Amino acid sequence: MWLAQVYVTLKPVVKDPQGQAIQGGLHNLGFESVQSVRVGKYLEIKLEADTRERAEQEVHDMCAKLLANPIIEEYRFEVVPSQ
Repeated sequence: MWLAQVYVTLKPVVKDPQGQAIQGGLHNLGFESVQSVRVGKYLEIKLEADTRERAEQEVHDMCAKLLANPIIEEYRFEVVPSQ
């Protein structure tokens, strides 16, 4: 059993209005040191695979086909043993 920790974020060239709204809210609360905020998604996926390499390939395929929009998002992940 494997645990995939997946991070999906907007590409740097894509504007992030949600991040800008959060930054504005933080400034309003007195956190003036915040220079920027980018919002993304974090997913934990448990899966069965014979090897780490097979699990990584499956997670890559999941990201490419469903979890991330390749036009505006990028992703990274780590696969670790799960109990």
